[in-house]
Amino acid sequence: MRTLVIETATAACSVALIEDGRVIDRAHDVVGRGHAEKLVPMIAALAQGGRADRILVDCGPGSFTGIRVGLAAALGLGFGWQVPVAGYQSLALVAAAAVAAHDLTEVCVVLEGGHGEVFVQPFAADLSALATAASLKPDIALTMLEGRTAVGNGVHRLTALAPGLPVIEALPDAAEAHRLPLALADLAPRPIYGRAPDAKPPAPRTAIGVAA
Repeated sequence: MRTLVIETATAACSVALIEDGRVIDRAHDVVGRGHAEKLVPMIAALAQGGRADRILVDCGPGSFTGIRVGLAAALGLGFGWQVPVAGYQSLALVAAAAVAAHDLTEVCVVLEGGHGEVFVQPFAADLSALATAASLKPDIALTMLEGRTAVGNGVHRLTALAPGLPVIEALPDAAEAHRLPLALADLAPRPIYGRAPDAKPPAPRTAIGVAA
């Protein structure tokens, strides 16, 4: 089975075609913003136009806009191609890549979360979560490290408070999705925002009575 992986939850925009656990094509670019303009051409440039039997998409946590761009593309292509769409979590993907590349027994993923916070979650080498994912201020996030190496694009916020921490700068990469166990690569394709949205619905209007 060939899987198209879509990754847009952070500053990176990446796509990959994976078949039988092997990456057959990939593209990865750090765009910051502009995922909506970059993503579809990246998919089209893959082998056979990115056509696959299944689509896997990053559901977050991460950028609100990036997550929505990736999900919209995945669901649209899934509908058009009549193939199933599943999701995975950005933190787990970063953990999977770090464990494989650096032979770590435990890792704490730290991704930019906005408003001065970071998304944090520790994992064991088998990618089992050692705590629930949370959006925290950097000083609180430090308490979750417990001697683990911090990995992600938010680690600079921790080293600013505690120089000398063992850290690895990293962004999610779609080509690493083959490292995820099935249980972590079969989530419902819906957003995992990690914190409340910035926008709040307006307060309901109060009816004003008219004197007779």
